[in-house]
Amino acid sequence: MSPPAPLSTAKLAFIGGGNMAGAIIGGLLARGVATTNISVSEPWEVNRNKMAALGVNTTTVNGDLAGADLVVISVKPQVAQSACQDLAAAWSAADKKSDKLPLVVSIAAGITIDSLRAWSTTTDGRVPHVVRVMPNTPALVGEGASGLYAGTDITEEERALATQMLESVSKATEWVDREDLLDVVTGLSGSGPAYFFAMVEHLITSATALGLPAEQAARLAKQTCLGAGKMLVESSEEASQLRKNVTSPNGTTHAALVSFEGSGFEAIIAKAVDAATKRATELGKN
Repeated sequence: MSPPAPLSTAKLAFIGGGNMAGAIIGGLLARGVATTNISVSEPWEVNRNKMAALGVNTTTVNGDLAGADLVVISVKPQVAQSACQDLAAAWSAADKKSDKLPLVVSIAAGITIDSLRAWSTTTDGRVPHVVRVMPNTPALVGEGASGLYAGTDITEEERALATQMLESVSKATEWVDREDLLDVVTGLSGSGPAYFFAMVEHLITSATALGLPAEQAARLAKQTCLGAGKMLVESSEEASQLRKNVTSPNGTTHAALVSFEGSGFEAIIAKAVDAATKRATELGKN
């Protein structure tokens, strides 16, 4: 019989109670994690009340979370340093110091593991193990895609804990073997939902301009996006083959794809992913 999953007994803490933290917490609760094992530090009363409504523990003091088994840094990148420093101060001041610090999981875009470690180092030189994660907003409906990266010091138990936490809201959970690839994940799946939202937005606008009522255009475009996505996930065929399957020679789809090609569609997508990837890298340098 396999040992119990570490997620079921771990004490989990979140610095920041925004939408992504709320999505992950919701996923954890749905998997049976006890509310008493989850704590959230959030300065804004509105967000803190939302977390309290889920039944989890709440506080306004980041240092109160120092005793958790896993601490998620779920704040904006520009706030990550102060969050880590608050944890380091609490660990340094603890009456009973332990060589083993909690696992730190950061979802702050672009902030490197070296920075997170430096900010989280205690006054006596202890450094927590750190995992960087890039989830995406479909996690809000349990359909997320997440990339993870960790240094070589991460234990198998810690890797399993981080994986299981993200799997509570992600259907694709991918570990990358180089930290710079997490910026590519950001440009692909982290920012990717907005690319699809923009395309659906323009599909609706185009069909409306050609005379289709806006409400009908919206329903058709949304379901088309959902259906195509489901085919991509459930089919054993590659995206390129699925595209070919729906494209009859000299048919309507062929005409549209030729128009895409003439407008430089491939280059447009490549430039967009590259721009988001570069911005993620820049955030880590600020």
